[in-house]
Amino acid sequence: RVAVAALGIYTYPGVTVARGEPHFEDAEQDTLLNPTLLAEILSPSTKSYDRGLKFQRYHLIPSLKEYLLIAQDRPVVEQYLRQADDRWVLATFANRDDLLTLDSLGCTLALADVYAGLAFDQPRR
Repeated sequence: RVAVAALGIYTYPGVTVARGEPHFEDAEQDTLLNPTLLAEILSPSTKSYDRGLKFQRYHLIPSLKEYLLIAQDRPVVEQYLRQADDRWVLATFANRDDLLTLDSLGCTLALADVYAGLAFDQPRR
């Protein structure tokens, strides 16, 4: 669970990473205050929320540097990177041979590894 302190609300990202010392809301350590990277696995029922209102809320988390939207029905990852001027820049990766560099974590993932073991229906012609 991640706190959006500016709004007094909580969200439940699919993946949460804190680089460095994690800061929690209380002694139970179940609510992170300083995520560096958040990722959501897009589903038909949540993709509009994940791209819209939820992402707007995530903008209010000062520590957040990177937001990933991961498609579950095809190999596509949308990467949003926070810039020094607080703008978010989008990069889209849609080829299994693509390498996704997670700037905030200093590592690179191959889309082939992200989607390893998954087969997708071929588009109809």
